[in-house]
Amino acid sequence: MNCPCMVDKKCSKSFPKQLCNHSSFDQNGFPLYKRRNNGHFVEILGVKLDNRNVVPYNKYLLKRYQAHINVEWCNQGSSIKYLLKYTNKGPDRATVAVVPANNECENNDVVDEITEYYDCRYLSACEASCRIFKYDVQCRYPSVVRLPFHLPNQQQIVYGKDDDIDNVLDKPSVAASKFTSWMECNVIDSEARILTYVEFPIKFVWILNGRFWKRRKVGKAIGRIHSVSPNPGEAYFLRILLNKVKGPTSFDDIRTMFVMHSGYYMMTRNTLMHLKKQVILIWFLSTLLICYIVNV
Repeated sequence: MNCPCMVDKKCSKSFPKQLCNHSSFDQNGFPLYKRRNNGHFVEILGVKLDNRNVVPYNKYLLKRYQAHINVEWCNQGSSIKYLLKYTNKGPDRATVAVVPANNECENNDVVDEITEYYDCRYLSACEASCRIFKYDVQCRYPSVVRLPFHLPNQQQIVYGKDDDIDNVLDKPSVAASKFTSWMECNVIDSEARILTYVEFPIKFVWILNGRFWKRRKVGKAIGRIHSVSPNPGEAYFLRILLNKVKGPTSFDDIRTMFVMHSGYYMMTRNTLMHLKKQVILIWFLSTLLICYIVNV
């Protein structure tokens, strides 16, 4: 049998599949679909085909589009990356060199590795036309708002080596960070107090010039809190609390308030310190489970 899918005289897609009475998953997380041994088969060009040769499908899609459609359970992040590969890999690139016309290749030429790895950008005709006519070449929706956070009086400050320290401390970004402005907004706006920090950009927009949050009127956005390693300790625990605490007006509110999933029991700071290790363990195991499901 000579088919495009054949590799070393075997089907690269592992057909025919094994017969089984129930759907299950193999040790690598791939689905094993139910294929009953009911004795039914069709014969094409002298070859008998039964349920072992049926490609996974969806009856509704076949009837709706009247076409061959293969439907399978997607259990790997790499499958999604493959679909988006060509839209995210960037423009075409080529390595070029200008040499005299009479230059002949000699075996004893010294190889210049730096020149060989010189990265040159090449715009194809298709991309050039998109740039000239100002067509959209990419789209991201909804927008993602990065949400920094910090411990009291430990906000990040950016300054030059020649900047005066007094001028640096007088910058608006030092007095009002995006994180502290969120807590200030909780004081004056009742709607803000029903949202967590990561949910805040859905209803509010950050005004950079004035260093404050105001209610969103148009557009959609989602928030993403900056990640942090468990090594710093208190900053890591603060990030975990920010995913649960709603409407704090100060750092003390965040420390002394925590809403459990199984009710509305408010724990004091001392109780939270005793349960801190258990909370971290549950958080870690939940994250590990999600990562395993995505990557298997």
